[in-house]
Amino acid sequence: MTDHEPRATEGPDAKQDRRPHILIDDGLSGIPYSKGLRASDVMVTGLSPYRAYQVAEAVEERLVERGAGSVTSEEVGELTLALIEELAGERYAENYRRWREVEALDVPIIILIGGATGVGKSTIATQLATRLGIVRVVATDAVREVLRAVFSRELMPSLHTSSFEAGAVLREPPSRDAVIVGFREQTAAVAVGVNALLDRAAMEGTSLIVEGAHIVPGFLDPTAWEDRAVVVPAILTVDDEDVHRSHFATRAADHAGRSAGRYLQRFDNIRRVQRYIKSQALSHGVPVIANFNFDRSLATVIDLVMERATERAAGHRARVGSATRGGSP
Repeated sequence: MTDHEPRATEGPDAKQDRRPHILIDDGLSGIPYSKGLRASDVMVTGLSPYRAYQVAEAVEERLVERGAGSVTSEEVGELTLALIEELAGERYAENYRRWREVEALDVPIIILIGGATGVGKSTIATQLATRLGIVRVVATDAVREVLRAVFSRELMPSLHTSSFEAGAVLREPPSRDAVIVGFREQTAAVAVGVNALLDRAAMEGTSLIVEGAHIVPGFLDPTAWEDRAVVVPAILTVDDEDVHRSHFATRAADHAGRSAGRYLQRFDNIRRVQRYIKSQALSHGVPVIANFNFDRSLATVIDLVMERATERAAGHRARVGSATRGGSP
């Protein structure tokens, strides 16, 4: 550079680059500390992405203050826990503490989110996947689409219509509620495919979220996978009819080709399906979450996951303790 050439100015990014790199080293090849990855870990507590990133930044600042070039993942975890409690409170710290116990178990998380059309299942599932770091989210409508490619309309007509319209294609008019009979027939068929998905996830040890109207208690048995995974079923409802109706206008605005009119014309059918799913949940002991506030509903599902995972971790510790006592002289 000559005396006449302008000197480059240093912005905040350049100052950030000069910050010493902190290596997370557990005895193998270490990796640099990442605020983005740490924030993703923290979001499992239920904190928003913004607040989780604040915690991740605070962790980095404390590590820099300590002047350590490398730390273990256990040390980072303990510091993260302390800062969550300091910045967000004990509730979020307890969730993080529970999640660390679950990670130590090294078992997949399988979350089943059911509910009638328009109650917010896919929105909750998407955000839940982000918070928990789960990369596989499957809608039961996608399973139904696959089955439709295998079974023709003539062979299985209930697969070729919406969940709340399946009663209209029954071959013989039932003596009972046609809407529910048709919905049950469609759900029974889709449940075969969902069961196969869950079997595969449990076998591979892959965490998974499945959401859809066909997640109906009584058609799926969560206990079938409990020895290989933490299974968390939940049913979403929208109790207020006006709020439920408003969801379809939002869906139509967000997704081209999903006109609100069709759903509103069959709104009574949708409400009947909701009552049936809710009654099934209550009779099978599956939690029912009234989705009147998105953030609260998301937090409730996360709390359910933490509760089930903690129970699994406690059971694991009890078995290990029993085996240790039994093997001692």
